Amino acid sequence: MSDVPPAAAPASAPSRRDPFRLLAAALCGLQALVLLGFCAFYLWELAQGAGDDPTRVVMSIVLIAVFAVLLGVLGRGWLQGANWPNTPTIVWNVLLLPVAWSLFQAGRGVLALALAVVGVLGVVAAARADTRDRAA
Repeated sequence: MSDVPPAAAPASAPSRRDPFRLLAAALCGLQALVLLGFCAFYLWELAQGAGDDPTRVVMSIVLIAVFAVLLGVLGRGWLQGANWPNTPTIVWNVLLLPVAWSLFQAGRGVLALALAVVGVLGVVAAARADTRDRAA
């Protein structure tokens, strides 16, 4: 008979209740939903005939959908206690900062500020999340 209780969590799994892990997962999920919203908007524009080049619109939808799915996978990885979403989450959110700066220069200050806040929060959440290997 084993001395380990059946409900014990694996020793190498990070804490799923870590607030930074939950924040990183929530931000990845939010970003995925926003990108899916852009896909829906482009589909609506395509159906209305507003796009000047249907091929470009369809390819934009496909590319945005790929990133939305990948962000959803990152969010799920965070929720499942995996360590691998750390670096891709940081890279993605750092890449949002130049986009925010471009929006600011284009006169879209509120949108730029929102995107910059999400980007910085994403970097901080991923960097502070508990990703220690507890097997040692």
